Amino acid sequence: MTIDWWTLGLEAINVAVLVWLLQRFFWNPVSTMLDERRVVAARDLIDAAAKRADADKALAALNAERAGLQQEREAVLAKAAVEADDERVRRLERATEEIAALRAQSEASVAKEKADVHKALQYQAAALAVDIAARLLARIDTASIEAGFLDGLRKQIASLPPWQRQALAGQPLKFISASALTEDEQSDCRRMLDGALGSASDLAFETDPKLIAGFVLDTPNVVIGNSWRDDLDRIRSELTHE
Repeated sequence: MTIDWWTLGLEAINVAVLVWLLQRFFWNPVSTMLDERRVVAARDLIDAAAKRADADKALAALNAERAGLQQEREAVLAKAAVEADDERVRRLERATEEIAALRAQSEASVAKEKADVHKALQYQAAALAVDIAARLLARIDTASIEAGFLDGLRKQIASLPPWQRQALAGQPLKFISASALTEDEQSDCRRMLDGALGSASDLAFETDPKLIAGFVLDTPNVVIGNSWRDDLDRIRSELTHE
């Protein structure tokens, strides 16, 4: 096995540029956004605490009622042990159940609001980070790194099982690039695919600027991509735990 040091170098430069851009332009805007979201989250938590305080007041009132009911029950039992005050006992039991239900509802509400705020902040931060990275990467001249993307696509195709590569040979295929390819570039892509699949392919070329840089091979059975858009989508999924 031979190592293509040019391709490896281009890939290393690609990764270094991406890491530098994220370090240089990502953290400040994301930090500001997170601070703003934390203020909103703090305000929501204050509202939740106020609701919980109201629930605690209601709980205290119910506890006071419970104590009163207990005293009344003891007085009734002391005065007439032969009589069962079933209604008061039922009221006491209902009050106890209401207290427990109110407490559980309050705790569940606060926990849900905290989780919702955290999830929303996490998703918005990830979306903003990916959007910033996409805008910055779109400004870079990608001509010097397209060869690395093409070689990466070739390696992905080569990693397919032999039966799957044979199934793709001769089928109509779409070769999608971020920008229109010259005739020479199209010829290079055809040669790469013919070599990877072992036979000539029925190939149509299309463009999709959303890729930013890189290529996608769209087949009837599988879609194989190697582009910055794929990298950004993977980063978004990792940040949002999707």
